[in-house]
Amino acid sequence: MNKEKRIEILKRLRAANPHPTTELNFSSPFELLIAVILSAQATDKGVNKVTDKLFPVANTPQAILALGVDGLKEYIKTIGLFNSKAENIIKTCRDLIEKHNGEVPEDRAALEALAGVGRKTANVVLNTAFGHPTIAVDTHIFRVCNRTGFAPGKDVVKVEEKLIKVVPAEFKVDVHHWLILHGRYTCVARKPRCGACMIEDFCEYKEKTDY
Repeated sequence: MNKEKRIEILKRLRAANPHPTTELNFSSPFELLIAVILSAQATDKGVNKVTDKLFPVANTPQAILALGVDGLKEYIKTIGLFNSKAENIIKTCRDLIEKHNGEVPEDRAALEALAGVGRKTANVVLNTAFGHPTIAVDTHIFRVCNRTGFAPGKDVVKVEEKLIKVVPAEFKVDVHHWLILHGRYTCVARKPRCGACMIEDFCEYKEKTDY
């Protein structure tokens, strides 16, 4: 796919959704961090149901630490892998208090040093909480980039590197939100909705559907 096609795709996605953001509910960098940790192998809707009850009770590192592992589990037990997530969140809260004055660090290395935080989670927090032009590649973005030919790669890191290289600066802050939403609702895994796709004419997928 050439530069011109990519820019047209990005312009269309921007026109349809000028101010995209995550579908996770949050009102602070800390709430976003906890929501993203919980979202691994879980849906945003499922996470929002949990955090809508948790955050009014505990939405600071100190308050969640006070719940303890067992207290936290009561709030998040409907989420997949809730046992390990509870352990990680408690460790992360302790580290935030002891090492970062209770604040979420605006730094990749410091974020990735927290329990339960990998590259993707750090990218989401840096982008969505702090406005950095980072691109978090999840399964949706990986699929969309490979299927359309927009930024193909063998693994999520290769796709991220390709996106960083080919996406112009003016689109970088928003591109991961556009691609996630496109993969979640249009370029879906089992049968892409090509007939309802706003970028179908630029997409290089060879097995397009009428759906």
